[in-house]
Amino acid sequence: MRTNSDRLIMLSVVGEVTNPSMRGYRISHDGRPLVLPGVGGITYNLRVGDPATGWVADHVEPGVSIRNLTKDREGLPPTNDGLNLLACVGNEATVLTGDAKGAKGVVTGKHGGIEHVLVDFSPEILEVLQIGDKIGIKAFGTGLALLDHPAVTVMNLDPRILPQLPIAEKKGALVVGVTHAVPAALMGSGLGADTCYRGDYDIQLFDARTVEEHGLSNLRLGDLVAILDTEHAYGRVYKSGALSIGIVVHSDCVVSGHGPGVTTLFTSADSRALQYKLDAKANLAEFLGLRKERARKTTPRKGSRR
Repeated sequence: MRTNSDRLIMLSVVGEVTNPSMRGYRISHDGRPLVLPGVGGITYNLRVGDPATGWVADHVEPGVSIRNLTKDREGLPPTNDGLNLLACVGNEATVLTGDAKGAKGVVTGKHGGIEHVLVDFSPEILEVLQIGDKIGIKAFGTGLALLDHPAVTVMNLDPRILPQLPIAEKKGALVVGVTHAVPAALMGSGLGADTCYRGDYDIQLFDARTVEEHGLSNLRLGDLVAILDTEHAYGRVYKSGALSIGIVVHSDCVVSGHGPGVTTLFTSADSRALQYKLDAKANLAEFLGLRKERARKTTPRKGSRR
């Protein structure tokens, strides 16, 4: 597949492992006050490839949540914007400080609102990481174009993982394997954003009949999903016949208008240009081997925190 990847810029961006954020009671869509784990921190028992639904949690993020906490300078854009806009799914992440210094991970998505970038590490590394550790990312992929598919806009995607994705070129169309096809009517929080080069938007799962009809109860973190009748080139809009394809980045939610979040990877207003094919294995953990033992280039060093 021909791309412009040889003309893209690779930049360093950095974030810190965040502390979990808590809001006290969350009022569920059916009126129950609940106190639940949510965004941020190091999630030891939830990674890409695990179910996105059924947890006693709200908006929980798999693996490690990072944010650039540098104090912003007056008159300049927020420092965290660079991390959120430039980091792409599939980018290499490296622990820069602490006992896990040198360990490698991979970016798995972006979560809007809280403006986190999400990074997967092996369980052994998760055990060594600490709140405040700095994670460096070689940001690469912003501006990616598929030269033979000009009607398809690509975003938030490292071109180096394209060969591993379930993608085919058929009769001039780009056909992407997805685990689920989601009606636009189910999409909630995140609508109205003016760009999809950061953040996500949520699949509402509060209507049991629709969830059953489309098989959405078995969504997994890392699933590629097709959002029907939506275009994301310049923000998220309903457009009949358009198609957007993204990756599930955070868990289910109890709050009205929310649900598993999707970060956009592909979008087109032309139904002939971008199509989907159902594929139960279309998950980031599957095609990047994230649940297999990943060899560490650097062994974490005990007692080396700084």
